[in-house]
Amino acid sequence: MKALFDNVSYRCSKVVTKSYSTSFGLATKMLSPSIRTDIYNIYGFVRFADEIVDSFHDYDKETLFNEFQIELDKALKNKISLNPILNSFQHTYHNYNIPYHLVASFMKSMRTDLYKSTYLSDDEYKEYIYGSADVVGLMCLKVFVKGNEEKYNDLKESAMALGSAFQKVNFLRDLKADYEELNRSYFPNTNFKELDEITKTSIVDDIKADFALGYSGIVKLPPEAQFGVYTAYRYYYRLLKKLQNTPPLEIKNVRIRVPNYEKFGLLARSYVNYKLNLV
Repeated sequence: MKALFDNVSYRCSKVVTKSYSTSFGLATKMLSPSIRTDIYNIYGFVRFADEIVDSFHDYDKETLFNEFQIELDKALKNKISLNPILNSFQHTYHNYNIPYHLVASFMKSMRTDLYKSTYLSDDEYKEYIYGSADVVGLMCLKVFVKGNEEKYNDLKESAMALGSAFQKVNFLRDLKADYEELNRSYFPNTNFKELDEITKTSIVDDIKADFALGYSGIVKLPPEAQFGVYTAYRYYYRLLKKLQNTPPLEIKNVRIRVPNYEKFGLLARSYVNYKLNLV
């Protein structure tokens, strides 16, 4: 039965989400059950594409990525795939009328990671961020507003800003790994070896501006989505504050984390704020 295969596919996307990101998995669990599966489906897709370019060092990444692209396009066209991750994603893609240009922009940025290691201009950087993060926020927004185009257009800018903020926090946190393991440096005109407090502060201030715009949209989200997105916002903002208070030398040598006990504390406080309408 196709329904059984679809349910297996959805469970696969859920396992991917919870296995690769405890923080995102926790935030997704705070969404309404009516939309939770679709966010797992989106995350599973973007995580697999990202893993190809970031992790499979002993394999021909370009060939793997090309094959993934072909299977993705087939899944979207045929509305089925024997790859359970792509099968679950195509369901959400069609069910919420996600525009193909969002998927194409995401895949373009992921493909860029196969050959590009530095970003010398703001335009290049912004284009990469748009494809790797902003469009993911827009895909999720399609699910959150359940087809309401007016609501989607109203929240579009803030969803992109929140996606940018999350991605930039990841870049700052993973500065050491990106540079040493992948030979990448995303922030324009930023030398990893010469990262200083002034440069770090400039990066943090830019991320805070994205968070401010992103938060303005969170307060307008439907109830089914608001608490889950707010939880993710609180977690990433907390991580940014830790990075802000960490000397550049330590950021270059240690991966800064939010311990699990802090994550659960943030969750509890987020829930209280949400119930008291303090979001």
